[in-house]
Amino acid sequence: MIETSGLTRFFGPRKAIEGLSFSITRGEAVALLGTNGSGKTTTMRILSGYLPPTAGAAAVAGFDITTHSLDVRKAVGYLPEDVPLYTDLTVEDSLRFFGRLRKMRGANLEHRINDVIEQVGLGAYRDVLILKLSKGYRQRTGLAIAILHDPEVLILDEPTVSIDPLQVSEIRNLIRSLTGQHTILLSTHHLSEAAELCDRAVVLNGGRVVADGPIADITATDPTRRRLRIKIEGDNAVAAGSLARIENVSSVENSEPSYQTPSVLTVIGSGARLYNDVIISLVHEGIVIESVTEDRPSLESAFLDLARAPEAGDFA
Repeated sequence: MIETSGLTRFFGPRKAIEGLSFSITRGEAVALLGTNGSGKTTTMRILSGYLPPTAGAAAVAGFDITTHSLDVRKAVGYLPEDVPLYTDLTVEDSLRFFGRLRKMRGANLEHRINDVIEQVGLGAYRDVLILKLSKGYRQRTGLAIAILHDPEVLILDEPTVSIDPLQVSEIRNLIRSLTGQHTILLSTHHLSEAAELCDRAVVLNGGRVVADGPIADITATDPTRRRLRIKIEGDNAVAAGSLARIENVSSVENSEPSYQTPSVLTVIGSGARLYNDVIISLVHEGIVIESVTEDRPSLESAFLDLARAPEAGDFA
């Protein structure tokens, strides 16, 4: 349903994305993950027909985004991070306006308006002006507009951003109810949300794809990889330097100032002897060890490692 090949976009001399290639099959729910400036929103705007690519190609629902842009827009329901709504319209009038823009008319339009209002939980707000709605209910209205024409593909850019926890839960439940019925590409900074709603993730770093696959695989790309959290008393700069010299240690993170005790170091490495080597190294330096715990692999830890990886090229 979504296919990209070498997708690239420049803004002046700056590259926002470069060489993106991935595909999404019918009915999949895929998370598009990355830090701010990694290219998530640019990618979504291109796939929704909002922006043209500078180079590369993409197709949505079998239609080329450049040569058949109108067909792409018919197949896509797009919820941008900042939902563009007319504040002097009611919820119902907003849906009717956007439905007519999509050439929906008569009984079919009115039937769909009633359906989506109930589907997204706006029944008590259908006659309320957008101006008077909270951020959460504006998000619901934007989602209702996105699904009004029953699109094959939903592209949702930060659908739960800046809303209260109760509304977050309700909108997640709504998105979950849409999976399978639609192909969904979802961007979010809430990694628990990605793991909850999607089985697969495409991770961007510096405008490029750095991981693409089932979330279970991304969290365990290297079965030997281990993450140890070590609480110590002593000079953690000395401790970090000692740990960094261990052969199978790939990185050491200082989470506290060197003068604060106890402090916590995070060691990422591999091998069955990592735990023992860490203990021996710290004891040799005279560091007092309060505790050592091992974090289980998670999407968050995998994402942080991918996001910290050196970026190639000159990206925002």
